[in-house]
Amino acid sequence: MTTPAVSFEVFPPKSVDAAFKLWDTAQALAPLEPRFFSVTYGAGGTTRDLTHDAAHVLHRTSKLPVSAHLTCVGASVAETMEIAEKFHAAGVTEIVALRGDPEGGASKFTPHPEGFKNSVELIEALALLDKFTIRVGAYPESHPDAVSQHANIQYLKRKFDAGADEALTQFFFETESFLRFRDQCAAAGITKPIVPGIMPITNWNSARKFAAMCGTNIPEWMDEAYRAAERDGRTELLSTTLCTEMCSELVAEGVDALHFYTLNRPELTRNVCRALGVTPQSDLSNVA
Repeated sequence: MTTPAVSFEVFPPKSVDAAFKLWDTAQALAPLEPRFFSVTYGAGGTTRDLTHDAAHVLHRTSKLPVSAHLTCVGASVAETMEIAEKFHAAGVTEIVALRGDPEGGASKFTPHPEGFKNSVELIEALALLDKFTIRVGAYPESHPDAVSQHANIQYLKRKFDAGADEALTQFFFETESFLRFRDQCAAAGITKPIVPGIMPITNWNSARKFAAMCGTNIPEWMDEAYRAAERDGRTELLSTTLCTEMCSELVAEGVDALHFYTLNRPELTRNVCRALGVTPQSDLSNVA
């Protein structure tokens, strides 16, 4: 089996303990030589400064590329572009450009009066700078706000036409969800890379809630399997097995890169990567 390239998403810490957890995650996963680490942006832009600081430190200490999330939420165009310039000044030259979640738990996104109206406008502005590798989000089972899967795919095409270089998908639980989406995107004329997002499950109840929010389909058999595994204390074993199996199926279907949502809990992700043949190449503990 071909060994896939990997990348890892982490989130910025909000406390000293969380900072140590992020560092532990970086130490555990950086030796696998990922293509990049991505650093998330809190809902409503709530971790804007934390994202910048975490991205800067992670890039400086790991010597690996970092792709910082940047959203349209809660900021003017000028403020958003200033943040982008700060990322670049800190050596962060890759951005995940997103619309972002509605502020304050609202059900509908409302643009800032002086801000970008959507992710396409943000992508266009970043592309004009010609300083960044631009990644975007993609939704194999459709974005919750999309009126149809056709509209969902056409909007992704607009993102690529605006200047995006690569898409990272929302997580999914069935291989066929991604493969079907990949075929639909190809039929729509999308030729740039679409990387499947993988979430090793550490807590099934949390995963179910997040899946419901994102519109991710939850197979009935999977719910039953995790209920049984929780009773028997086998959740980690089940997660490692199912995640490795799905990743292997994707690689067998020609997928050459995988993006893992780690939730700053590296153990399962590392185990899955090793099962796929992604082995340590370096030691971050030696980096000053």
